Amino acid sequence: MAGHSKWANIKRQKERVDAKKGKTFAQLSRAIIVAARHGLPDPAGNSQLRTAIEKAKAAGIPNDNIERAIAKGAGTYENDDTIYEEIRYEGYGPGGVAILIQALTDNRNRTAADLREAFRKNSGNLGETGCVSWMFDQKGVIVIQGKVEEDLLLEASVEGGADSYELFDMGEEIGAEVFSEVSNLETLNQTLKQKNLKVIEAELRWIPNNTIEINDSDQAQLLLKLIDTLESLDDVQNVTANFEIDEKLIDLYVA
Repeated sequence: MAGHSKWANIKRQKERVDAKKGKTFAQLSRAIIVAARHGLPDPAGNSQLRTAIEKAKAAGIPNDNIERAIAKGAGTYENDDTIYEEIRYEGYGPGGVAILIQALTDNRNRTAADLREAFRKNSGNLGETGCVSWMFDQKGVIVIQGKVEEDLLLEASVEGGADSYELFDMGEEIGAEVFSEVSNLETLNQTLKQKNLKVIEAELRWIPNNTIEINDSDQAQLLLKLIDTLESLDDVQNVTANFEIDEKLIDLYVA
């Protein structure tokens, strides 16, 4: 179980102290498209879509936009001939850190050029397909908020077919992450909810098999700036990397 949520912990630390706004309307809408494309277009039966919709609503995206994005993902929206491709890009950050980028784009040449420039300006390199993906496994991840009784979590995880779970306590944020095979995400999600656990997110995530520890403040700043730059691109849906970093270095970066 150890190591599953190291990148997730970095993201939580960063989000807690980062003054930036969240993802753009375009990114959130495309997340809905992806979720609707890969499952039922009904959030009641698609936990990934439900999470994407909740994030979109929290960001103030109008319901009409959300419904349009669902229709595009389901292939039932007739007033738009835009064709989106899901593409995974791979590269290296400073210090050889492996980086996976999930993108949804209507112009792969534009996206590749934007990513290549982002890597170049921040001491990284956009690589070939397959150069780092072997270091990651894709999993379904359920995030539970609040104090969790571990005996109850263990029972629910076994019943729901989970692979593992990990508790986290970051002061203001307490909870757990439960991991499963991608195909089992919705079953696990429903099981955890039936056990009255407070599920706040269900998503697919690339999880690194090993991590690189970053202790140098200059290297940490370069990495975090690269991640920020990549995440700011509208075509980018998600960025995952295989490094650990001290929270103090994150605080220094966003100060």
